[in-house]
Amino acid sequence: MKYLIVGLGNIGDEYDQTRHNVGFEVLDAIAKNNKVKFESERYGAVARYKFKARNVFLLKPNTYVNLSGKALNYWMQKEKIPLSNVLVVVDDLALPFGTVRLKTKGGDAGHNGLKSIQDTLGTTAYSRLRFGIGNDFSKGRQVDYVLGKWTDEEWSELLNRVTVAEDIVKAFATIGAGQTMSQYNNK
Repeated sequence: MKYLIVGLGNIGDEYDQTRHNVGFEVLDAIAKNNKVKFESERYGAVARYKFKARNVFLLKPNTYVNLSGKALNYWMQKEKIPLSNVLVVVDDLALPFGTVRLKTKGGDAGHNGLKSIQDTLGTTAYSRLRFGIGNDFSKGRQVDYVLGKWTDEEWSELLNRVTVAEDIVKAFATIGAGQTMSQYNNK
């Protein structure tokens, strides 16, 4: 069985360690813990590994967040991965910082990456791992907040929460979305 895990983020040093790139942070941790490296391929950086007889593809799109659907769709088609085996890791302003939730469908909630995926796939019925970045910004400052760097305190806590996100990805690939939501969404 094949699984495609897509971490949303923007390429370029100026976006490293920003809230909008938490999808990249999660995938980087998974790659490191599985001793695999990302290689530049079409539409993104890809790392591959096996986990409990499953082939897992990690994708960090190089299309920028707003065009993530193009990269996701390309790799789904190329590797013949069904939508049920796709998981998108995304930052979420609506969740408190560090909260991690798995959903199997839903709207884009104003997130341009999810909107791109929804428009490309023609459905909102795909799994996403929502990683809470909080909403501690004043009116009109949302873009600055999302593209802003983590505070030292947030960064320290982020590393702990990324471990939980990695556990959710493993569970998604082994026990499925339903059981994973039951096991992790109330923690």
